[in-house]
Amino acid sequence: MNHTVADLMTADPFAVTADNTLHDAHNIMKEKNVRHIPVINEEGILVGMLTQKIMIAKVMGIMATYGANAMERKEKQTKVNDIMATDFASVTPAQSLQDVVKFFVENRHGCMPVVDDENKLVGILTSSDFVRLAAVLLA
Repeated sequence: MNHTVADLMTADPFAVTADNTLHDAHNIMKEKNVRHIPVINEEGILVGMLTQKIMIAKVMGIMATYGANAMERKEKQTKVNDIMATDFASVTPAQSLQDVVKFFVENRHGCMPVVDDENKLVGILTSSDFVRLAAVLLA
């Protein structure tokens, strides 16, 4: 039986737009307990990715440059567009999990956005999804 990305992905993930701020994204990560946030345009097309690693680096830079007292103000002034990753891999719902897991392992990715044929965001696949699958298979 050949399982696909659609079998394991989280559909309709939380997303932000490039016009949102670092503060907005930071709040979503905290409130929703997620480490990766896709960035979409008004049509739902995937245009970037925000990861916990990117966010931590930016926050640490703000702290080092401006101090803790300026954190919230600087987060609100920083647009997602200025910090998002634009060079990233994506997958489609029909792709084989066997192929995708190889890519995860070889490239040490924490997540991959899932897009349809028009590059619209339809889901997200994370390393945590594979860990949950392993737990089910081991039980």
